[in-house]
Amino acid sequence: MTQAHKSGQGTDGQRGVLLGSGIAGLGRGLSEGLVQSLFINLLALAAPIFVLQVYDRVVFYAGVSTLTALASGMAVVLVFDYALRMARSRLLQRAALNVEVGLSRRLFDRLASLPLGELERRPAAYWQILFRDVETVRNTIAGPLVILFADLPFALLFLLCVAIVAQPIVWALIVVALCFVLLAFLSGRTAEALGDRERQAAIGRDNFVAELVDGRAGLKAVGGIAALRETWETRQAAVIASAIQRGGRADALHNLSHVLTVATTVALTSVGALAIVEQQMTVGSLIAANMLANRIVAPLAQLVASWRMFVACRQSLHRLREIFALPEERTQDAMELARPSGEMVVEGASYAYGTADRPVLKDLRLRFAPGTYTALVGPNGGGKTTLLKLLAGLYTPAAGRILLDGADIAQFSRERLRRWIAYVPQEPLVVSGSIRDNVALGHDEVEDDAIVAAATAVGLHQTVLDMPDGYGTEAGEAGSRLSGGMRQRIALARALIGAPVVLLLDEPTNNLDRAGEEALRETLLQLAGTTTLVVATHAPSLLAASQQILVLQGGRVALGGPAADVMQRLGAGQPRPASARGTP
Repeated sequence: MTQAHKSGQGTDGQRGVLLGSGIAGLGRGLSEGLVQSLFINLLALAAPIFVLQVYDRVVFYAGVSTLTALASGMAVVLVFDYALRMARSRLLQRAALNVEVGLSRRLFDRLASLPLGELERRPAAYWQILFRDVETVRNTIAGPLVILFADLPFALLFLLCVAIVAQPIVWALIVVALCFVLLAFLSGRTAEALGDRERQAAIGRDNFVAELVDGRAGLKAVGGIAALRETWETRQAAVIASAIQRGGRADALHNLSHVLTVATTVALTSVGALAIVEQQMTVGSLIAANMLANRIVAPLAQLVASWRMFVACRQSLHRLREIFALPEERTQDAMELARPSGEMVVEGASYAYGTADRPVLKDLRLRFAPGTYTALVGPNGGGKTTLLKLLAGLYTPAAGRILLDGADIAQFSRERLRRWIAYVPQEPLVVSGSIRDNVALGHDEVEDDAIVAAATAVGLHQTVLDMPDGYGTEAGEAGSRLSGGMRQRIALARALIGAPVVLLLDEPTNNLDRAGEEALRETLLQLAGTTTLVVATHAPSLLAASQQILVLQGGRVALGGPAADVMQRLGAGQPRPASARGTP
């Protein structure tokens, strides 16, 4: 079999393409906005020129006709200025919307394509906050910060104009501008250091709240919510303390920039007054210079206050780049292959949840013949669930490999494996929507007959028909309107759609009553011979129906062989290592 090139290795080029595709069209929008900013800032020169001419010409020479002409010209300028500003705002809002739509869609696709092990390494709150990062990027693009950065380069133009009309005070303006740049730098350093600390505290709090919400029924039953109040208050206090510390320093810098703004007017006016006394400039020049200085100082003061937004956007983009750089599951196959028979082989597979953790599985060597029914038993933590996830291709072994009909399953896409290998975890997946939608989840354009057949096989069909809305019955949030047994049967029925060649079940009888367990047993007996079954269970009826039993303990096979022999040994209390390194 030809092995396909594995995608998603996270090179700089790939991560640039992925992130760049999410912000496609932004460069064009920003370039158009920059052109509009050029004309807006050129029009901004009209007001200081108007004031200069009024004080030096109209007032001095009583030129009423000149004033009328100047005022008419300013009216035209104001109309054009308003039109350009509105056009720039709409342009940036449209660009920001396109960025959010494209980036959020690609982020969702990236999360869906990440390996399960990668998703489990971080808390759920971390992945939720990533979508807030997308909103941060959008708000930055549509907000005043982009306009501010577009206007900042024109500060040099206004500084040149001040040098032309009021040369004696230009040096004072340069000193003030450098002070604002220093404040902006300090604001950025503060926002970066304290903002990251606040975010980490918020992740800890949000993850804790998510755990409370997920376990609300059990907590209500035992009164555990009150007992956890102290933990919540501690985490909430950490968020508040971080926010207060960041806000306090930001407010101090912002207030300092306000004081510096007022001091700028005082300094320029004082220096200008001395220059007027010495007849180095006119009153009109001083007033015009103050207006031009405001066009320089105002953006710099705004930069001090808005730098936190810039730092937040930069950190958000950095986190998104990290996610886009993570290796994803294979998304394409090199070629179409025939349906496998279902033989699965574990060749020296080992797995640990962290590089420093003790391996959960150690050098396993197993073979599951096509159409056989194998039961997995053993104590908690023995490695049963981990082995099933390895067989399903959800985990990648740290050493060794998993073969399906002699082919390493690492060469197959997630979509191909999902069609060939069905896996039902201990906690059944049920989402908001109808029962039909949940049974068909993951199966595109599935026929109603296939849904009914799968539901009938697990004893779900008649129960659904007894409901007023039948298969249209709403499951509720995470299946909250359904019993645990119904959620389990929905997950089992979903696995049977498409007739997988390998069926992996993890404690499938956890939520089933006696009738449901018997229906599942009959279903497994019917599937045996055509489907390779590997079932982690301690239910006596499912163990008795199996052909082989493996006892996993400490990440290794402690006992394995024909079901009758293993059950006899377990009953006699004589477990011993299986021969051939655990191969049944």
